[in-house]
Amino acid sequence: MFDLTDTQQMIRATVREFAQRELAPRARHVDESGEFPKESFRKMAELGLMGIPFPEEYGGAGGDTLSFAIAIEEISRVCGSTALGLAAHTSLGTMPIWLFGSEELKRKYVPPNARGETIGAYGLTEPGAGSDSSGTATTATKVPGGWRISGSKMFMTNASVSHVMTVTAVTDKDADKHSRISAFVLDSTWKGITVAKKEDKLGVRGSDTCYVTFEDVSVPDSHLLGERGRGWEYFMKILDNGRIGIGAMALGLAEGAYERALAYSRERKAFGKPIAAHQAVAFMLADMAVGIEAARHLVYAAARLKDAGRPFKKEAAMAKLFASEHAMRTTRDAIQVLGGYGYLNEYEVERYYRDAKLCTIGEGTSEIQRIVISKEVIGKLG
Repeated sequence: MFDLTDTQQMIRATVREFAQRELAPRARHVDESGEFPKESFRKMAELGLMGIPFPEEYGGAGGDTLSFAIAIEEISRVCGSTALGLAAHTSLGTMPIWLFGSEELKRKYVPPNARGETIGAYGLTEPGAGSDSSGTATTATKVPGGWRISGSKMFMTNASVSHVMTVTAVTDKDADKHSRISAFVLDSTWKGITVAKKEDKLGVRGSDTCYVTFEDVSVPDSHLLGERGRGWEYFMKILDNGRIGIGAMALGLAEGAYERALAYSRERKAFGKPIAAHQAVAFMLADMAVGIEAARHLVYAAARLKDAGRPFKKEAAMAKLFASEHAMRTTRDAIQVLGGYGYLNEYEVERYYRDAKLCTIGEGTSEIQRIVISKEVIGKLG
């Protein structure tokens, strides 16, 4: 129906089988313990999933964005925590270096990340700079031969398990908001970098989300990512890319919850027949199915536009917005279908509900997506 290539169909089948065999049995433990699934990441590396969209000569699988989205979708069907960690590693931890880094930085960091030997993280959000990223307070002061970075970042996915970080900092405080910020690539072990706190979260509890401080971190000139003053431009493009991954994650979470609700509704009987035969339940399932198909079309379309080298900013925001909000509706209604059982963690749908909420916040809230979309639709006024 979606006209996938043989390779994309193979990736779907392979990742689905892997996720059911390796990730599903661990998903509940990952959620309850909050432990980062290191063994799952090791096995994903063996399968070539850690660098799907990067060229083979840089350690990647030579795949496309749609293949990556399909992989995230399939992993999310069983474990949102693992999917988020992989999405952040790829879209945020590695992609900035690949897109904007010098050849030296690419050769140093992309191959080990793409092979899964190392893990990447990205630092953008700060206590006073979330949706308004122009409020960045972390500073990079020019010194002979390099920079000194001081400040803090929060909600850094993969921070405590990372080997390389890309972070944004103010380099030109008197410039306009689009030119005052630059981006830097840091080794996570450098002196002055401290993972101060691992956050305890509502959902995707096994993903590594941390508060990180930077105290006079010495960064060589060669680790400036791209050009000075273009950090804001770079991370806007990175967020466009990342929204496809978060949309795929939301899609997978919706599918997982829907499949469990559908199976339960066929087995559970009330008033002499399966509850799926009752219109109230049947209509909820119908709405879930319609939204999932619509979300898949939006996510896949955005991925294909990116792969074709065409503008995809609006489409990525639409995919992320719709898929994430439908994931919330689907997971909520899946709990309702299961009734009291849906409220118990052993039936899993409550975990999908908690995991799905992140998708309406990460990579830009739903409100930010509507701003992006409306600007693209309306255009400049006045």
